[in-house]
Amino acid sequence: MSAAITDALKTVSLDESYRHCARIARERAKNFYYAFLLLDAERRASMCAIYAFMRECDDLSDDVSIQDKSGLRDLISRWRIDMDHALRGEFGDNPIWPAFHDTVRRYDIPHRFFHEMIDGITSDLEPREIQTFGELYRYCYQVASVVGLTIVHIFGFQSGRALLLAEKCGVAFQLTNILRDVREDANLRRLYLPLEDLQRFGVPVEQLRSGIEDERFQSLMRFEAARARAYYEESAPLAALISEKSRRSLWALREIYTRLLDKLEGADFAVLSRRINLPAHSKLVILLRAFLR
Repeated sequence: MSAAITDALKTVSLDESYRHCARIARERAKNFYYAFLLLDAERRASMCAIYAFMRECDDLSDDVSIQDKSGLRDLISRWRIDMDHALRGEFGDNPIWPAFHDTVRRYDIPHRFFHEMIDGITSDLEPREIQTFGELYRYCYQVASVVGLTIVHIFGFQSGRALLLAEKCGVAFQLTNILRDVREDANLRRLYLPLEDLQRFGVPVEQLRSGIEDERFQSLMRFEAARARAYYEESAPLAALISEKSRRSLWALREIYTRLLDKLEGADFAVLSRRINLPAHSKLVILLRAFLR
């Protein structure tokens, strides 16, 4: 082992690394952290380690201090190299790496999922207009399904069918996020609602930035919400395929996201004029119900 790696290990112990990741998750995970609380201590710590990795990935792509996109690409490329070193047990100076490495090794998580996560955030560096649902599905896979495929290893599963259902569940979650964030994404020149769907319902791209929530827009959003509902239903059997100790956590996650979708529908998709969220007290009620299951 090199002197640099030895020094890094002296600086951040495995326990310290897990505590650091837990702080990141506690402060920033929001929906996910409520579900983490329902896991046993070992799985909860590992979820926090994976979340800390994902959070830093997202933060890299959203770094407004770097105006030059090529500079961001270089930064993400270096992050990918650092990740590959960490997966080999060579940690550098980022305190998340020891816990990340330990979690990946402990649960035998395929390394390709993390590369696909990085591919997903890289694809968001430039303005984009998604043309078809097939293209949108691929994007949802990269930024959300790979998260589900990762954490299902921590949940524990026996049947390979759990992987397919985790992929579908991730798509449902991301579609819900996209519906909530239409205005913010449009202002960033990121159009995730497929152009083929906008054209079908007669909604101009510029309308997503103008704040006009007319019947055509609402029809478009109802169509996309129905698509998300279908993926929630298709992935529902996942709960029976994971470890019994993890089922409450998955139930809480699905409940939080489906309740958010309910709220979007109940507000007639008024997402261009305001931000619609599930309030903290509703999440706490879900957490309590999960504890009592």
